Amino acid sequence: MGRKVHPIGFRLKINRNWDARWYAEGARYRELLMEDFRIRQLIEARGPRASISRIEIERYPNQLLVTIWTAKPGIIIGRRGESVKQLRQDLESITGKKVRIEVEEIKKPDLDAKLVAENIAGQLERRIGHSRAMKRAVTQAMRQGAKGIKILTSGRLAGAEMARREWQMAGRVPRNTLRAVIDYGTAEALTTYGRIGVKVWIYKGDRMGYEEEEQEEPTDVYVSQ
Repeated sequence: MGRKVHPIGFRLKINRNWDARWYAEGARYRELLMEDFRIRQLIEARGPRASISRIEIERYPNQLLVTIWTAKPGIIIGRRGESVKQLRQDLESITGKKVRIEVEEIKKPDLDAKLVAENIAGQLERRIGHSRAMKRAVTQAMRQGAKGIKILTSGRLAGAEMARREWQMAGRVPRNTLRAVIDYGTAEALTTYGRIGVKVWIYKGDRMGYEEEEQEEPTDVYVSQ
């Protein structure tokens, strides 16, 4: 079951909160869901080099709160906040509501599964060996304090004729334990031989209750009103 169930969706409301927090019914749900897709696409298109891990969207009657978790907040904010102001105006034109943007910094990008997967995919596109890239990511994560990490790459590795999958692991990654905090991320590398998929699982310990995570490590926050 650990290989079939999404590790984050499996633990929602146990030690992880939803990235989109709002409620709607019927056709309204469909409209807001597509609006969330457009918001995420716009933010990711504006900051491809900003190392964006996840985007949280919270809706209020006349306001929209968008929280951007990134390892490089300076790229999102821009000089004197010009980039984030322009982004807020574009989001307001899409949604028709007042938008408030919060940019939070990820202190340890080596412990963020999404950023680790994108880093490995970037190395594969630069023709760095997949074994070397995975081994370096595993070493960095364990050095930063991870309890366990597993990295899986699949595709025409090293230009082989037949696609295969390889993985490296350190520590333990209990994917079936509900109280285990498992961060999961994926990425794709577009190479001359085709696409290579990267999956990353990072085990950070056990915890019950997702609200404790926000109180453990306060982060630098930039708010655009």
